[in-house]
Amino acid sequence: MQLLKKIAKYAVIMVGAISVLVLGLNFWIISSTSGQIYYNITQVPSKKVALLLGTSKRTVKGGTNKYFKERIDATAELYHRGVIDHVIVSGDNNTVYYNEPKDMLNALMALGVSQADITLDFAGFRTLDSVVRSKLIFGQDELIIITQDFHCYRALFIADYYGMDAVAFSADNKDQLPLSLAIREILARTNTVLDLYVFNRGPKFLGEKEKLPID
Repeated sequence: MQLLKKIAKYAVIMVGAISVLVLGLNFWIISSTSGQIYYNITQVPSKKVALLLGTSKRTVKGGTNKYFKERIDATAELYHRGVIDHVIVSGDNNTVYYNEPKDMLNALMALGVSQADITLDFAGFRTLDSVVRSKLIFGQDELIIITQDFHCYRALFIADYYGMDAVAFSADNKDQLPLSLAIREILARTNTVLDLYVFNRGPKFLGEKEKLPID
């Protein structure tokens, strides 16, 4: 009985310590990047290139993914206002039936963004891959990252780690997240710190450098 009490006590202590660590790392990511996020499209500093982070066009139930639509709308508006000249669309393309970059390309073109001003990155399997490849493959040290508020912090944290001059435009206005997504993002931020500072993980694929068709 005493042994079980000791085990339970140490388990509670361990869970508490891990919880404090996770929350501390999340606070670090949010507090260190919040000043780089813009919500008002009239206040976003102009950059030649934007990095549009990929997401699925459809939800798991087959409906329209609001995160996809918000990112596409935000990118098109930044483009038409002259805030950005070129877009790197980076996302997952792991099967012939799932192609985030191609879906986003089609959606952007439907809103009047020229195909000549869009570069597709089919190896953006994770946020880390997308951000790092924008620097190492596409040669961009300065850009605007486009995604939702909750995602901006993590993307900017990676960009800062790699010495990039990046800001983010939030495609939403700090919308409340479903609990499952909030928990997932909290864990993803923690994993990002481990990837960068402990395991030194980089993109899954790099390959040949590609010059963007910009001046």
